[in-house]
Amino acid sequence: MSVLPPALTKLIEAFGSLPGVGPRTAERYAYYTLKHGQQSSAQLADALSSLHEGVSYCQKTFMFVASGQELSDLYTDPERDKQLVAVVAEPFDVVALEKTGQFRGTYHVLGGLVSPIDGIGPESLHITELVKRVGDDTVKEIILATNASVEGESTALYIQQQLAGQKVTITRLAQGLPIGVDLEYADQITLGRALENRRAL
Repeated sequence: MSVLPPALTKLIEAFGSLPGVGPRTAERYAYYTLKHGQQSSAQLADALSSLHEGVSYCQKTFMFVASGQELSDLYTDPERDKQLVAVVAEPFDVVALEKTGQFRGTYHVLGGLVSPIDGIGPESLHITELVKRVGDDTVKEIILATNASVEGESTALYIQQQLAGQKVTITRLAQGLPIGVDLEYADQITLGRALENRRAL
């Protein structure tokens, strides 16, 4: 016999399926949603239901854009240097770098990192498109801003190999980012220093 109503149990299970949300946190989220009334739940449901139809990807950078928008504002902004490209794993890594206020180039989102154990090979990422951008935008410098992890290092090495022979400088974010910490969770000072102290490979 279940102690909780099925509708509440279903919501707890839904919250619990999110990354980083344990059973107790899922219960707190569900109780908070229930406690704050139907209007609050309706707002949450509306935000979720319109998410997929309201978000798309930039055709050049693969950053989030509003549906119907082809190119990211970070790419089309005339103040941005298209010849300087920071390569990141996920869209929220762009958000983290933007918070430093120190980068005026453009971005390229890979859509993940090479991870054979998870079945993610180089062909699953936007690496071919990156190589094409180097020629299309006459890119002078690629900053490999992937995480300081085994997957991040493997991905950076693969990209370096793919760009061998191209007239482009390849740099890597300076160490100082803690090993195993995702870029999006690093503090602004650490990210800022990492950008300033990037090194050639």
